[in-house]
Amino acid sequence: MKNSVTVLTLFFSLLLFSSCGNNGDDNSRQFSGGGGGFGGGQATSVEVTPVQSGTISDQVSAYGTIRAQDVVSIAPQVTNRVTRIHADLGDEVTQGQLLAEINNVPFREAMEQAQSQLRQSRATFDRDSTQLNRQRELFERDLISRSEYDDARTTFLNSEAQYESARSSLAQAQEDLENTRIKSPVNGVVLNRFIAEGDLASSGQTAFEVANLVGFETRVFLPLQDWEAVQIGQDVSMSLSSRGSEVAVGVVSRKSPQLNSTTGLGEVVISLIDASSTIYQGALVQSRINLETRENAVIVPRSAMVETVDTYIEPETGTIELERSYSAFISQGDSIAVRRPLTLGIQQGDRIEILDGLQPGDGLIITGHRNLEDGSRIRVAGSEPSTLQQINLESAEGRPNMENMSPEQRQQMRERMRERREGGSGGEASPNGNNDNNNE
Repeated sequence: MKNSVTVLTLFFSLLLFSSCGNNGDDNSRQFSGGGGGFGGGQATSVEVTPVQSGTISDQVSAYGTIRAQDVVSIAPQVTNRVTRIHADLGDEVTQGQLLAEINNVPFREAMEQAQSQLRQSRATFDRDSTQLNRQRELFERDLISRSEYDDARTTFLNSEAQYESARSSLAQAQEDLENTRIKSPVNGVVLNRFIAEGDLASSGQTAFEVANLVGFETRVFLPLQDWEAVQIGQDVSMSLSSRGSEVAVGVVSRKSPQLNSTTGLGEVVISLIDASSTIYQGALVQSRINLETRENAVIVPRSAMVETVDTYIEPETGTIELERSYSAFISQGDSIAVRRPLTLGIQQGDRIEILDGLQPGDGLIITGHRNLEDGSRIRVAGSEPSTLQQINLESAEGRPNMENMSPEQRQQMRERMRERREGGSGGEASPNGNNDNNNE
């Protein structure tokens, strides 16, 4: 009973002493500073993680669709009704393979007529050639006049011209007949079919689109600053717009030498060098072009930084300008938050390179830092409260302010005080487990 009364008396004496003026003010100021004492308000609960070093890349990101490097448009060279379709969407075709047929009756008749004209012209040409040779012999023997010879020669030349014309007409008729069979000029896969049986296939209108199986590519359009930074040969990683994982890698293969006069964007062509089975033509992908990569860089998450925006008036222009600065808080002794000004480097997504201000291994505060000031008291989540490290009842200066403690801290202090009081009572435990003071 005596020990219980003594503990309560000491507890209320301590509360009374901490609320007094004079010497109590000096002692309370010793604990109330921003350097981690008991005063200054409740400690802020934070999470701390070590600063890491790693690899970070400066990237340009843009969207584009996957397409074959070469897409061939196949159009009929003659006009007539389509009689048969031999290939459809997705079919793999070889060079020279038949894709469709067009009604060839009028073209076959035209070819036969051209053959007849050629035979007739050939006969006339042979006759006039023989006649010219005979007239040449008579002219050389002075048996005919010059004008008679010239007439025979003119007749021969006309026959020769008609014969050559007939030959050309036959060649054209044969080509038209052959063009009634639409064939693939390349090895590839049919991407589109624009005709059906019974349609009127018109000369010059696309009937099929065939992707040449030489590889895939995507084209992106970049603003001036990014377009200037991109160079041929830079590595590219790609992911589907509906998924976050990488599905292909590529390389910058071509770059337009000029910007589009309407949009102001520059075209960049990316050739795929390795793609997964989930990549398809027409798929929308996000391409990330690696401009620069740095190894062993100090990297922090963007969310761990504190941004400060100051405004000032530019003297020359009189305009209001914004000045941004960045900082982060690190944990000092798991009890004090220290502000560090930062110099930023490469930014990749939510990861930022720190050129100056942090070192690998620093305890970076990643949550609870928005309301901190330099020197604020903190309590690291998952660790013992820092006040237990500061409570030392053997110190003559250790007079904590109970009003600024949390209920848990007060309970811990009471238990420590009770232990110290009982330990200093001078009593020794009796063999039966009771203290001598209790025997009184």
